[in-house]
Amino acid sequence: MSEFTVGDEDFLLDGRPVRLLSGALHYFRVHEAQWGHRLAMLRAMGLNCVETYVPWNLHEPAPGRTRDVAALGRFLDAARDAGLWAIVRPGPYICAEWENGGLPYWLTAEVGARARTRDERYMGHVSDWFARLLPEIVPRQVDRGGPVIMVQVENEYGSYGSDAAHMRRLADLLRELGVTVPLFTSDGPEDHMLSGGSVPGVLATVNFGSHARVAFETLRRHRPEGPLMCMEFWCGWFDHWGGEHAVRDARDAAAALREILRCGASVNLYMAHGGTSFAGWAGANRGGGALHDGPLEPDVTSYDYDAPIDEYGRPTAKFRALREVLAEYADGPLPEVPPAPASLGEPAEAVLTGWAPLTDVLETLGGPEASGPVPATFEELGVERGLVRYEVTVPGPREPYPLTVRGLRDLAVVYVDGERAGVLTEEDPCLKEPVAGHARVELWVESLGRINYGPRLGESKGITGGVLHERQFLHGVRARGLRLEALEDVEGVRAVPCRELPGDGAPGLYRGTVTVRGAGDARLELPGLTRGFVWINGFGLGRYWSAGPQRTLFVPGPVLREGDNELWVLELEGTARTGSGEAGTPVLRAV
Repeated sequence: MSEFTVGDEDFLLDGRPVRLLSGALHYFRVHEAQWGHRLAMLRAMGLNCVETYVPWNLHEPAPGRTRDVAALGRFLDAARDAGLWAIVRPGPYICAEWENGGLPYWLTAEVGARARTRDERYMGHVSDWFARLLPEIVPRQVDRGGPVIMVQVENEYGSYGSDAAHMRRLADLLRELGVTVPLFTSDGPEDHMLSGGSVPGVLATVNFGSHARVAFETLRRHRPEGPLMCMEFWCGWFDHWGGEHAVRDARDAAAALREILRCGASVNLYMAHGGTSFAGWAGANRGGGALHDGPLEPDVTSYDYDAPIDEYGRPTAKFRALREVLAEYADGPLPEVPPAPASLGEPAEAVLTGWAPLTDVLETLGGPEASGPVPATFEELGVERGLVRYEVTVPGPREPYPLTVRGLRDLAVVYVDGERAGVLTEEDPCLKEPVAGHARVELWVESLGRINYGPRLGESKGITGGVLHERQFLHGVRARGLRLEALEDVEGVRAVPCRELPGDGAPGLYRGTVTVRGAGDARLELPGLTRGFVWINGFGLGRYWSAGPQRTLFVPGPVLREGDNELWVLELEGTARTGSGEAGTPVLRAV
């Protein structure tokens, strides 16, 4: 058995100095059948370690009901088989541009602003979760023959809070549950972040994208001793819907990496391979500068991150540039770059055979209806990812007045007496045309992703304020939710009554098949579609949106099968497509 420890200046493996050359790769953003290939790519780039977060909300969708927690253990075993050490960052909060920063929606709905503090209710849930999670980590620590060499306490806590007692309790809890390898924290290289997020006696690391010497000088003011490590070297960045695609020059990234290594520091590339936020798990940020309290900026489905290994698992120019730097610090020749996974043999056009309006989908797959004087939130309806239909009556007779939705999160398609009346957002919550009474109003409200970073973490979704007609609240709002998970139920979706394809490209659930010859990795084009979600063979590919910058969705080869594959498209706003072979027909193409 090996012993990994933190010395005065170095990491020590059985007493010998070692440098960690790590890369971030999230097991939950890569199809399990492709873990081996991606880990081999890390080794070929010159890395000796892999780092991953653990998203609590993915594994505990409801209190006490867990889902495939063993996936983490399987990934750690795969890392060991690939010859890599592993750094685990179990949270409970992870950020990661992931829905709600990894915290379950039911948890933040219960504890509110008490999340990420020493609050007993919050810590009680954390203790229960860690008791389920840590059995996947503890037996796989390096001192027990496994790959795990370090475990993180929380994540960038200094960017959020200053509850030192909370951080100490988390560190103590990890020790009580069997973590014997070194613990660490990671924060931005700023005084208030390091003082707020670090724990006495626990290794402190810093996160940055450039100016390594300045960052490490700041760290040394707080920690005169201990190994230097950049736990997140941002060699790329993520994208938001409606924004520009983020790109970092490969030579610039390589120069910044070289500066880190010349400081004698260890490093973790964030991301080495980003992967994909499948199934609608992408989070959201708040703009408005350093305070992160401005307009909503939802994250795209792709987590390519402009990483050295792209979303499809292929080496990029950045891979080659960073590999050249890392080769200087390797013990010997680097492994050969493994061949890319098989790509789709030939393009395949979908044949759409049926359609169901959103109302029929909701009637078949939706949850129970809630009715009350004020609108129920997503949390009260048990909806994490998905949409809610709100119905309310404008009494009459009365003159036309503006209709406004207070506290809208995040987007609503509105119908008045069955006719589409507009799309409302948080920044533009008032219909352009006044509404007269008597009228029936439907608002199909969609969550665009829960906040994953900043002071507004954990905020509710749906209509959180109310519906106003002029200055008068409209009471008696009926609400019913549709969870995205319902669309993963193959038999349930097949039970939705199908109609002929509409000629006007109406919103709804489009069903069809795509016939594959030569199954392999593919990208799905969705010309003419506006905004919604896609499933192939019950596997959720994630959100698409014509707002860009993302234009196609990644389809992992293991999801496809030779011959016919079931395709479901949930279009939420309306599409230009009218049938197979016309504008808007989905097409699979090779990556």
